[in-house]
Amino acid sequence: MLTPSQQAEARHLAQVYAQLPIEADRAEGVYLYSGGRRIIDFYGGHAVASLGYGHPDLLAALADQARSMYFQSNAVALQVRAQAADDLVAFAGGRLPRVFFVNSGAEANENALKIACRVTGRSKIVALEQGFHGRTAAAAAVTWGSQAWYGFPRQPFDVEFIPRDDAAAAARAIDGSTAAVIFEPVQGVGGAYDLAPDFVAALAAAARKSGALVIADEVQSGVGRSGQPFAVDLYGLVPDMLTTAKALGGGFPCSALLLSEALAAQLKPGELGTTFGGGPIACALVSTVLRVIGRDGLLANVRTLSAGLRERAVTGPVESVQGQGFLLGLRCRRPAKDVQAELLARDILVGTSSDPKVVRLLPPLTLAREHVDALVAALADLD
Repeated sequence: MLTPSQQAEARHLAQVYAQLPIEADRAEGVYLYSGGRRIIDFYGGHAVASLGYGHPDLLAALADQARSMYFQSNAVALQVRAQAADDLVAFAGGRLPRVFFVNSGAEANENALKIACRVTGRSKIVALEQGFHGRTAAAAAVTWGSQAWYGFPRQPFDVEFIPRDDAAAAARAIDGSTAAVIFEPVQGVGGAYDLAPDFVAALAAAARKSGALVIADEVQSGVGRSGQPFAVDLYGLVPDMLTTAKALGGGFPCSALLLSEALAAQLKPGELGTTFGGGPIACALVSTVLRVIGRDGLLANVRTLSAGLRERAVTGPVESVQGQGFLLGLRCRRPAKDVQAELLARDILVGTSSDPKVVRLLPPLTLAREHVDALVAALADLD
């Protein structure tokens, strides 16, 4: 049975999405409102709603910037763009001091891969099994399982996939033909799976030894979701490039590629480009998101509540918890899609993943203890 909105969308929209059986009338804080229901959103629109819905700081920044300047391209320098770059570099600890703003995670990854191939002159990318990096040409080529749906006649470069947490495989695969290794420190679609620290260190060491670049894909795990500014901070790693999106604009489409000074020095005007990336509204919202995370102590909030979830969520159908911060996977004894449906019936929205037994949690960083209590009680009720 289709909801009224699904019926309306079916008139003209391409029917390419599996959708949940709810209507969303409005959203506020961490809640979705559907008719008379108030649903706690533990999924955050694919990890996008970093400050929840209708955050007053975001709404004010949006309105102020729209009145001041709704749009301008990169042909004109803007203070709001410079400020967003300053804020993002500072948030990331200053270790990757150059920023290229674009529009989506896939686009950020495309540009990182392009830079890697151009700078090294090499033609192979090493990626991880179960990894997801996007659906555009290069990003899809390094996404695990894309051979089943990759729609282009050929890939733009050679790709070798290695098992996650297999240091020996990394040492074999990353060689003199490798332009870069790309990986998510905490895999999102792959089941909120946090890579072993020794494996991440081995990846970086193999890349340094062979002259390959290290690309950290933090499209899902970044911007505070791990309880640190970026998940690489948990591993003590400074990559050559880092991509981030989703939570960066708090719901407004934007993304960024952060890169080292050495790499940026090899780029010439015209080698990268974007029409909408780094637009004034996106940049105003990036600065606002980062400011609110710091001002309101949201990194500490993520760490505290995540620790509580790890301790208490192993109940009902859940047998273990994996991931980091607010990118958590609840490994269940039965299909995740069934657990998702049962929780939704109890007014709690969660996600699934490519792992059929893992329920994925990607809540706003503004989540509170009462919301964790509600999830734990609902899970216990499913036993």
